[in-house]
Amino acid sequence: MWLITGSMLTVTIGATVPTGFEHTAAEEVKEKIGVDAKISKDRGRIYFPVTSDELHQVHQLRSVDNLFVVVEEYDHYQFKESKDETLTELQELASKLPWTNALEIWKLNRGLKRKKHHRKGVNQTKAKPGSETGDVPAADTEHPVPPQAMSASEGEAKEDNTPDLEISEQDSQQAAPEAKIIKFRVTCNRAGDKHSFSSNEAARDFGGAVQEFFQWKADMTKFDIEVLLNIHNEEVVIGIALTEESLHRRNISHFGPTTLRSTLCYGMLRLCRPQISDIILDPMCGTGAIPLEGALEFNSSFYIAGDNNDMAVNRTVNNVCHIQKRRANKDSTPGLPIDTVRWDLCNLPLRTSSVDIIITDMPFGKRMGSRKKNWDLYPSCLREMARVCRPGSGKAVLLTQDKKCFAKAISKMGGLWRRMHTVWVNVGGLHAGVYLLKRTGATIGQTTEEVNEPQEVVNTQEDQTEDKDPSC
Repeated sequence: MWLITGSMLTVTIGATVPTGFEHTAAEEVKEKIGVDAKISKDRGRIYFPVTSDELHQVHQLRSVDNLFVVVEEYDHYQFKESKDETLTELQELASKLPWTNALEIWKLNRGLKRKKHHRKGVNQTKAKPGSETGDVPAADTEHPVPPQAMSASEGEAKEDNTPDLEISEQDSQQAAPEAKIIKFRVTCNRAGDKHSFSSNEAARDFGGAVQEFFQWKADMTKFDIEVLLNIHNEEVVIGIALTEESLHRRNISHFGPTTLRSTLCYGMLRLCRPQISDIILDPMCGTGAIPLEGALEFNSSFYIAGDNNDMAVNRTVNNVCHIQKRRANKDSTPGLPIDTVRWDLCNLPLRTSSVDIIITDMPFGKRMGSRKKNWDLYPSCLREMARVCRPGSGKAVLLTQDKKCFAKAISKMGGLWRRMHTVWVNVGGLHAGVYLLKRTGATIGQTTEEVNEPQEVVNTQEDQTEDKDPSC
């Protein structure tokens, strides 16, 4: 365990979150850590200040995918017009950055990690569509600096302002009698069409300068430190990664073809605000990602997961068992408020008006089902959902990329559902919508004119624009 002597460090933590749920993530940070988070201009990122003793709480956040500690951030970085001048400036920047506090947090974070094995060679900070990602080892620079087998403390003798990178006692014993060689890589995520350079070029030149400054060794797969260079138009953030793999994989051990990220599931669950004793239904559960996240984080409700596919039901059961065993090993209560059923989505074996919340990932018609089948499936399942959902108080949170088909299906429901809110999200590169619906007081077969329920006003940008897709 790393110990930091002296005064408590305060740093800025950056977090990648599901696009569209930035405000949800900021709310969670305020609730659990007690600080205000800033939402980045670059969608899918938030920033918030923490002290070093709060690092463990940061890793417990349910809405964040990846974490990094900020070395420096520039809101309006003035790039040179010439590519060569810009890349030279990035090289010079490496030696001017305030690395010390960020590296201290990185050392503390290593003591908190459960996994001791080397990272896998996967870019954990995935770029969004329309952006570039560059992972280039510094050894591939045009003017490479030969890696030297020396520790950071040895490098400090040459550079007085180089932070001291001590290693843990355990690592020291493993590395003895040779000094620990710090391995690193630079990952550049770039978005914007006014840059004269590519992500690979920025990662290459900046990484070469970092290597020369610290005398670290470049390694693309078994690296100790991942330096992040995030560029979004004029916004530039340099950071050090704190997560080995995305936190969204936390619940699932048996994956399916369209497994939903746990962080996105959390955002959908917060949207419907589960209450004590609520019955929550996922009629197309797939691998059970949504009810599993709910059972772990909102465990005062009961979750029913179902699917018409035997393999999907088996995956859900296996994932539930995996979580229960993991909890039992931690001396936690192994039981989860969740049950799994195989059923016909359009003929659910549930009593009318018996469910408080329905939350599910509907087939997009891409990897599962087809767009043609959705035109029949969506109206049928929405009507069956309306039957089992409590009139007047029930809610549904539905994720789909087939927006046109969904809007048409809602219009055929005779006022059974009313759209309250829409969150636009990115799911595997597909632009999708998370729709919050309220079950009106209408009964099945009742006409819209017979429903005398007042319209509820919700002050959200999405409501004012109705189904207007911001990508259009």
